[in-house]
Amino acid sequence: MNYDAVEILFAEDSIDDATLTIRALVKSGFTNKLHHVKDGAEALDFLYCRGIYASRNISEKPKLILLDLKMPKLTGMEVLEKIKSDPIFKSIPVVILTSSNEDPDVQKCYALGANSYIVKPVDSDNFFNAIKEIGMYWVIINQPNH
Repeated sequence: MNYDAVEILFAEDSIDDATLTIRALVKSGFTNKLHHVKDGAEALDFLYCRGIYASRNISEKPKLILLDLKMPKLTGMEVLEKIKSDPIFKSIPVVILTSSNEDPDVQKCYALGANSYIVKPVDSDNFFNAIKEIGMYWVIINQPNH
């Protein structure tokens, strides 16, 4: 697979949440260049071209990272901290998509450099609209900082 054209890196361990998010992105036209990983360690392997992604070109960065907080191996917070502390990746927008609306999580994510924090709505129509707007804004409208 050619991973160099990936525009959205999506890290989510819940298959149900991933399916719902990907379905919303498909309906919005944003999945042709989406890559889904199932944990924080795989997200970093993708970005740093390690393991199964060793042949990927590190200069081909995604335009957007969608990140769940509660994942195995490395949490979303740990991945966020690594991304935003690295000059190579810190300009990539990171949107936290999580079920946690706990204030300490929200505050810490923004302190670490998250660009947006979205609590996954229980209502699927609201969730679909939120995902569609995320894709539209961060992939199409936003001007990246190179």
